[in-house]
Amino acid sequence: MANTYANVSGTFEEIENAYGNVSGTWKEADEIYANVSGTWKLVFAAFQAASVQTLSSGSGSFTVPQGANAIHIQASAGGGGGAAGGVSYDKAGGESSGAGGGSGAYVSDKVFTVTEGETISYSIGGGGSPGNQHSNFGQPRIGSAGTNTTLSGSSAGAIFTLGAGGGASGINGGVQGPLRTNIAGTAGSATISGTAITSGNFRDTDGATKSVTTLTSGPVGTFNQSGNGAVGQNNGNCGGDNCQIAGSNGADSYAGNISGGNGVGIGGPAATVGTRGSGGGGGGAQNVGSTGETAFAGGAGEVQYRFLRVN
Repeated sequence: MANTYANVSGTFEEIENAYGNVSGTWKEADEIYANVSGTWKLVFAAFQAASVQTLSSGSGSFTVPQGANAIHIQASAGGGGGAAGGVSYDKAGGESSGAGGGSGAYVSDKVFTVTEGETISYSIGGGGSPGNQHSNFGQPRIGSAGTNTTLSGSSAGAIFTLGAGGGASGINGGVQGPLRTNIAGTAGSATISGTAITSGNFRDTDGATKSVTTLTSGPVGTFNQSGNGAVGQNNGNCGGDNCQIAGSNGADSYAGNISGGNGVGIGGPAATVGTRGSGGGGGGAQNVGSTGETAFAGGAGEVQYRFLRVN
């Protein structure tokens, strides 16, 4: 629809918002119609939300469109941590599972205040690398942490920093022992700095006016959610030379709603990478599964967003 203008003191200016006096109270109008030669035609429509956009890597910026005053973060997470590889020893009295990577902090269906025309800058956290350093027996095989996901505005300032999940690691693990002390990847921490909007209405993509509290399409399934990540699983060590032990699972992300990477199973499934900020799956020991001692990376972070005008 073409833009709508009003004559203000002799100057035509574009209308961004329109109000009507309803029983003594000024209320914002969703639409304005004009009678053109006997036919009512729509001449103004309030800002209507667009479809969700997804950022899955890198960094950059975008501009808040005219008429918008809020950004809906449907989903965002820091990068997940990489898992540790499993370790087999030479007569050390046991074998070591690779611990799982930690998951990144998250935001799910939160709405923040922004200003039309301001620049929004983002950086998407990467998943941590797996610990698959190779040498004979007992290598550390330490996974690396993911990286943070951040969002900020040129007017709003910092909106959030979603800390990354930590990489899994271990202490000791020599050729003939002592057995490694396995350490699971740590949980990422959420820092929410933006001004959250928890009530009000907006015009959705279908043209309907809805409450912001109906925004529940994110991974958690509940409006206005954010929180820290989770710690990866740690299966520890098994007892006895040549014992078999499965790899440890990576930590789930989004409060348990997105599964972490699988640790390799005994005689069963391969280990897998994390997704959407979850931790990577760990390696096992003594020829377990198709991926053996190999560990896998954490899942990359993300930002899923769209702009709204909340009244």
